[in-house]
Amino acid sequence: MNSGSHHDKAVQLIKECGASATAARIQVLQLLLAANTTASHQALMQAATNEAQPLDKVTLYRVLDWLVARGLAHSVTGQDRVRRFGVAHVHHGHAHFECDACGRLFCLADCPSTQPRTPPGFEARHIDVTVHGRCAECLQASA
Repeated sequence: MNSGSHHDKAVQLIKECGASATAARIQVLQLLLAANTTASHQALMQAATNEAQPLDKVTLYRVLDWLVARGLAHSVTGQDRVRRFGVAHVHHGHAHFECDACGRLFCLADCPSTQPRTPPGFEARHIDVTVHGRCAECLQASA
């Protein structure tokens, strides 16, 4: 997907949830759509700066929280306690892979997380499943 189609997809997703497609919302969702892995707040700020469209860090935090609340993005926290974000519409209820060598987190689309049974009267709202190991790039680098 090129940046134009990322822009169009971002606008479409925001409008589908009945919200205004503001410039900041479009930009952040576009960055998430372009990423091939989850991205931290810092990585997203750097990507925006690299595209000559820097974002204020508070605006970025607010937009990310808004995207997560609307179900357009999801967040996962790695062992380093850094919160990372990815596009949620691609696949719901999935697991993640965290590379122990480089710390990157990847969505595992073909590995859905399962909903465990909760005791009667309990309501599960969120589950995190993370597989740990080394990514292909780190394995190749060590060979």
